[in-house]
Amino acid sequence: MIAAENKNMTKYQPYPEYKDSGVEWLGYLPTDWRVIKLGFLATKIGSGKTPSGGATVYVDEGITFLRSQNVYDDGLRLDDVVHITPDVDTEMAHSRVKPMDILINITGASIGRTCIVPLGIGSANVNQHVCIIRLNKGELIRFVSWAVKAQPTKAQIDNAQTGAAREGLNFEQIASLLLSLPPETECEQISDFLDYETARIDRLIVQQQRLIELLKEKRQAVISHAVTKGMNPDAPMKDSGVEWLGQVPEHWHIRRLKHHIISMEQGWSPQCEARLAEMGEFGVMKVGCVNGGIFRAGEHKALPADLDPKAEYRLKKGQLLMSRANTRELVGSAAVVDADYDQLLLCDKLYRIKLSSDVSPEFIALLLGTLAYRGQIELSASGASDSMQNIGQSTVKELPIAFPPIDEVGGILKYVTTRLRTFDSLNNQLKQQYSLLQERRTALISAAVTGKIDLRGWIPPADEVAA
Repeated sequence: MIAAENKNMTKYQPYPEYKDSGVEWLGYLPTDWRVIKLGFLATKIGSGKTPSGGATVYVDEGITFLRSQNVYDDGLRLDDVVHITPDVDTEMAHSRVKPMDILINITGASIGRTCIVPLGIGSANVNQHVCIIRLNKGELIRFVSWAVKAQPTKAQIDNAQTGAAREGLNFEQIASLLLSLPPETECEQISDFLDYETARIDRLIVQQQRLIELLKEKRQAVISHAVTKGMNPDAPMKDSGVEWLGQVPEHWHIRRLKHHIISMEQGWSPQCEARLAEMGEFGVMKVGCVNGGIFRAGEHKALPADLDPKAEYRLKKGQLLMSRANTRELVGSAAVVDADYDQLLLCDKLYRIKLSSDVSPEFIALLLGTLAYRGQIELSASGASDSMQNIGQSTVKELPIAFPPIDEVGGILKYVTTRLRTFDSLNNQLKQQYSLLQERRTALISAAVTGKIDLRGWIPPADEVAA
């Protein structure tokens, strides 16, 4: 059993002897480890509250006020931290935090995220969504913090969630969390190991994230160059007359898109059910069906059975769709329908654009996704907030387009399609490696805090070999 649990930990050895922990999901523990409830290690388990007046009492400077969005498994993130006045802090004196307290989110989507309050934080407080765990022995703090992050504890938290409309943990449930605890002399050693090895894995994760971003930038650059400069590097160029578009091939024709639009309409906005349409049902597209420049047929909601579908809004292969209303980063996203979908209907947040036969909808969709055109669309978008922006038909129709001859478009699209397949393959590999690193990190923490690997003789390596 122990060998099976260690199949991904072959670099490390198990303890010489194990015993049954008495807890089914925990299995076996080293003979001198014990199972203990978190509450027996704590002198305080409690949370704060929302100050009287709520967000209106937040100030730019003052006492740090920690909320659930500040608490992450990798530490406190204070980019958007708010502050309260000393008077409000006095009102909430019972929820002040101290350095080396363990914080854990107890409500909402971030439930279970946890970290240690760092030294030097100064005066700070928490709201009702964050629980303070203060231990009775400083020697246990780092180990317990790692143990609370481990998958066995996360699973207990998932099982203990309460509340019909919103997940939540109460203090009794937190106190009842079961941890496997080694002798105190091993706690520091295990914590040092996890500090060291997870930091190395985290550096690799950051590198993977950067590679994914660089690949995304390269992908965008390839598309942009192909649809605005063409495939012939020796082609004579001319000034487009549009500052943000720059030079284009001399033989390309520059016209407003409106001169090639036969029709432009938006769809229907019935009250749909929050689920996918099943076989035989009609679905109404969500605006996310065009995000990323690829048509996603699965982005829809079911039309209620008591509503008759409007046949004129059925989607057909080759139709150019564009988001009319979305976040600032996504408004104006475009994609081409890849097949006939007689059961899927156009929604009112999408434009359906019919182009003249001498213009490729695939070419226009790629063009609208370039940084140059995205910038113009974002500048023209309007709305009360960045979370919901709109673009009018005139914005789209007045866009200047450098049109290549139709026989040249096919070569551009073929080249872009081939390159995108390569980029997508590389991106999938990078994301797989990223996921493996995350899995490795999770497995390493769980193995260390449950005694599946023996770290009593571990010392930080002198070299920089990855974990």
